[in-house]
Formats: sequence, C-alpha cells, structure tokens
Amino acid sequence: MKTSHLRHFLVAAEVLHFPVAADKLGISRQKLESSIEALELEFGTKLFDRDASPYRLTKAGQAAILVAEEELASPSTPPPPPPVPAGGKAKASKGKGRTPAVKGQPKPFKKRQGR
Repeated sequence: MKTSHLRHFLVAAEVLHFPVAADKLGISRQKLESSIEALELEFGTKLFDRDASPYRLTKAGQAAILVAEEELASPSTPPPPPPVPAGGKAKASKGKGRTPAVKGQPKPFKKRQGR
C-alpha cells in the first residue's frame, strides 16, 4: 500500500466530500478518486458509499481507517543501500606483451612493414 493513497483516504474519510478533500490535500479530484480506487482494489471492496448524497463510509471503509492509521503510524523501514559496484578504477590490460619472444626479434606472426 502506498502511503500517499492512505493519506488521501484518511483525509477523504475525515471530510466525506471529495472536492474539499482534494483542495485540502492540494491535488486534483481525479487524483484523489484514483487513489481511493487503488485502495479499493487492494482491499477488494468499496470503501465509500457514493450513492448517498453526502458520501458515507462503508463498514469496510471504517475498518480501513484503522488499518491506514496503523500503517502510517508505524515507522517505515528505509530502503537498503544500493550495492557498491564491483571493481574500481578501470585499468588497461597488460596482456602478455613480448614475453614469449626474445627482445630484439620481431613478434611471431607479424610481418614487417616494408619501406
């Protein structure tokens, strides 16, 4: 559950008027409605009786208030720190160089450039 959805729900449940709740939260009514719908999907039931002239909470909505308050009151665990990337500063590959050949002789399989 997103904490923003829970906060939106608690303000809407307190005011019981979506336009006023949206103004109080400083968001659009459409955003408030989508937050409430997301919570209703998560709970699996309607939280508001929208058929009534002033909106009313359903029994599930009243129970959801307790859950939302408890969820917002509990301290959230911070996300784990990002993993430290392996390695460090990139270094040039040393390769084998001229180890198999004796110094002063051309590298094997390399043709000399003619002048």
